[in-house]
Amino acid sequence: MDVDTRLLRYFAAIAEEGNLTRAAHRLFVSQPSLTKQLKHLESQLGVRLFTRSSTGMRLTEAGHVLAARVPPVLAGWDAAVSETRSAARVLRVGFLASAANDATRSIVAAFGRIRPGWRVDLRQAPWSDPTAGLAGAEVPVALLRLPFPGEEAFGVRTLFSESRCVALASDHPLASRTSIEFRELWDDPVIVAPALKGAWREHWLALSERDGREVRIGAVTEQPDEFLGAIASGCGISLVPASTARFHSRPDVVYIPVKGVSPSDVAVAWLPDAGETAADFVRCCVDVTRSRRTGCGTRSG
Repeated sequence: MDVDTRLLRYFAAIAEEGNLTRAAHRLFVSQPSLTKQLKHLESQLGVRLFTRSSTGMRLTEAGHVLAARVPPVLAGWDAAVSETRSAARVLRVGFLASAANDATRSIVAAFGRIRPGWRVDLRQAPWSDPTAGLAGAEVPVALLRLPFPGEEAFGVRTLFSESRCVALASDHPLASRTSIEFRELWDDPVIVAPALKGAWREHWLALSERDGREVRIGAVTEQPDEFLGAIASGCGISLVPASTARFHSRPDVVYIPVKGVSPSDVAVAWLPDAGETAADFVRCCVDVTRSRRTGCGTRSG
């Protein structure tokens, strides 16, 4: 019988958390989707793995047997994948849209110089996964934005900061302004990503800078095109890194500097057991972004 390793990861998360909601948050999937995948695994195995109650999820006898076996199976598979990619000299790097921006090409080039013959396979993650693939061990290293959920479980190095601006529809009443005070935007609905929870949510909604004003959600989007389309159609606004204006320019959306909000930090993060190849990539990230700051003054990206 062939079982998708993702189903096993989902099972392991539910077993460890003992709660579907917490497991779904940890995996950056919706609870209905996680429930569906669990039922699919139980159907494949022909056994019931959990008993469900108001207090959470309890392993059945069969579930306990599988829970004891799954961690070493996943660890063995992850090791096999890592060794296979190393033999092929491919380093997978996850990234979020507008993470390292125009520094990425220089980082990859620097890595190629210290690791001749290696190839960097850049994998863009949806905004529903702020870890850019790290949480599911899909990549050993990633370029992303701080803060992100569960970052204490990974190695993290901040690379640079950039100011935030607001993305508005071109016909928004404030669209002609050269700058905007954040308090002028408090009553506007906001476009958000599905994974907007915890510190990630607090940062991108700038909750600490709203003076307690409640946030209205205008739309939930997962991909950049959907996000910009919602803004252009007037569903709401969003705080975004200043570099978004360079990489996601379109005539029906304007980007205006905002006063009164904290900057956005770009970081490189890696799995604890990522290995020396990933460590070399991290060093390239640090060296390239440091040289860009010292050589060209302060710049974002």
